[in-house]
Amino acid sequence: MLALEGIDGAGKSVQARAISAALAARGFEVVLTHEPTNGPWGRLLRESATRGRLSPAEELAAFLQDREQHVRELIRPSLAAGKVVITDRYYFSTVAYQGARGFDPEDLLRRNEAIAVEPHLLVLLDLDPATSLGRVDRRDGRTNEFEQLAELTRVREIFLGLRKPYLLRLDAARPAAELTAEILAAVDRTLAARGIENPAATGPTGP
Repeated sequence: MLALEGIDGAGKSVQARAISAALAARGFEVVLTHEPTNGPWGRLLRESATRGRLSPAEELAAFLQDREQHVRELIRPSLAAGKVVITDRYYFSTVAYQGARGFDPEDLLRRNEAIAVEPHLLVLLDLDPATSLGRVDRRDGRTNEFEQLAELTRVREIFLGLRKPYLLRLDAARPAAELTAEILAAVDRTLAARGIENPAATGPTGP
């Protein structure tokens, strides 16, 4: 399982699609997903970001409900079936964003890890918040409360404070193709460490 994290505008979706396509081309069964999900709790969260934000406690509860359903209905079954799961955002975003809203990041991490599957590889695409806002403004033509500079600065600080043995931090200002190549190399190392062979390399077996 690969989780891609970082503040808005860091290129997570671009890399998620690129890595998914590369692995699928090798013969892996890939599940490309994202958080918030398209389920009822995920829709509530997206509406909250643009139409009137939930209270911090309500927002956190919605994220946890959305994630529990995501893990139970998609992530665990996909991993059990031997598929590669790639998620554009995961519970580390809740730790960072809700941490920036006043919750204790360490407590958030514990609460999320009680309900979620830890990824085998976590890629943090690190980007300066001012650059992030410029990218988002060009992409969407607007910013919303999630994307204000002071909050993003705190979010980034929390992301940078993460300490996990499976974390790879990359400079998101680098060219996208370079980042894709480096992430793929890390994915290959992770798969090899777990004894998972490339389906395209092994080829079909005869009777």
